[in-house]
Order: sequence, then structure tokens, then C-alpha cells
Amino acid sequence: MKIDTPHGPALVHLETVEHGRAALLLGHGAGGGVSAPDLVSATRAAHRAGIHVALVEQPYRVAGRRSPAPALQLDTAWLAVASELAGGVFDGLPLIFGGRSSGARVACRSASDGGAVGVLCLAFPAHPPGRPEKDRLGELDAVTVPVLVVQGESDPFGRPPPASNREVVLLPGNHSLRSDRPGLEHAVQTWLTAQ
Repeated sequence: MKIDTPHGPALVHLETVEHGRAALLLGHGAGGGVSAPDLVSATRAAHRAGIHVALVEQPYRVAGRRSPAPALQLDTAWLAVASELAGGVFDGLPLIFGGRSSGARVACRSASDGGAVGVLCLAFPAHPPGRPEKDRLGELDAVTVPVLVVQGESDPFGRPPPASNREVVLLPGNHSLRSDRPGLEHAVQTWLTAQ
């Protein structure tokens, strides 16, 4: 479905289950799309946990651009999509925000304003490769609801540490999270089932 945002239309691919008890909104990485392998695995895991999934394509991708929009535009578009879904197809259901890489950052930054009950981060980019001084952990630390981070052990974007409301699962592999898809699905399903 197409949802208008202040920065152009976003596309939402709904993957629903019968009698879903919550909805997981998943955003893509900066240069990728919603068919990324880890997003596909997370969708399968959510379905097994009885949760609907909405895969959200940001307006810049819908417009055919590969370079991401500025953070404020990404967050504003995301919140417009979340609001539309919360008042429509997912009316009355708790929302969990999530995404891979850049999409995970958007989910963290918008969780409070969007009323998310949890945040799923796939390959959270803790810092740019080789630039640990450009720390982005403040975005994760600001989230007050439960968080699951699934991270590759050799991710050049770093590895976020666990925290009081944040579980971190390390899997073999790098930023793509392609090396252990069964492990990713197990981690996501286990966490979602407990929410």
C-alpha cells in the first residue's frame, strides 16, 4: 500500500498473520530494500511469533534514489507511516519498530514519538567503519522500551553493548547478517514471543 508522507509517498508491504497480536514495522538499510535477507528472516520469525509485519520503503527509495534522505526526513516519513498504520490496518495493536542498519537507527530515534512497545535492531551501525569516534550509541541508549540488537561478530560498523533494557545477540558474520539466518530467526522469534 502507498502512504503519503511529508516527504513523498512511502510503500508498505504488508505480511499479515491470522489473529496477529502485535505489528512489527521494519525499515531497510541506507542503500538497500525491504527484500534484504535479514529482513526476510525477521519477517518469518515474526509470523511464527504471531505478529504482523509491515515492510516500509522510505520515500527516497520509492523515488528511485539510492542515497538516503537526511535523518529528520527519514524519521518524519517513518512516523507518518506508523501513524497511518496504527489508525488503520493495525488499529488497537501494539507496534514494535525495527529495521536493519539505517532503518534500525530510524526505529530507535522515532520509538518514543511513535509509541513503540519495543525496538528490533538488525545490524545497528554503532559507528561508521573505521571511525569509532563517530559513536551513534546515543540513539540506542535513548530508547526506553525493550530492545533486541542482532549483530554480526565481525561487523565493521561495531558491536553495541548490552544494557538494562537491551539484549544483544552476536551471530557469525558481518553487517549483512547472512551467515546464520537460522540463528537470526531464532533470536528474533524468541524475543518477540516474550514481548
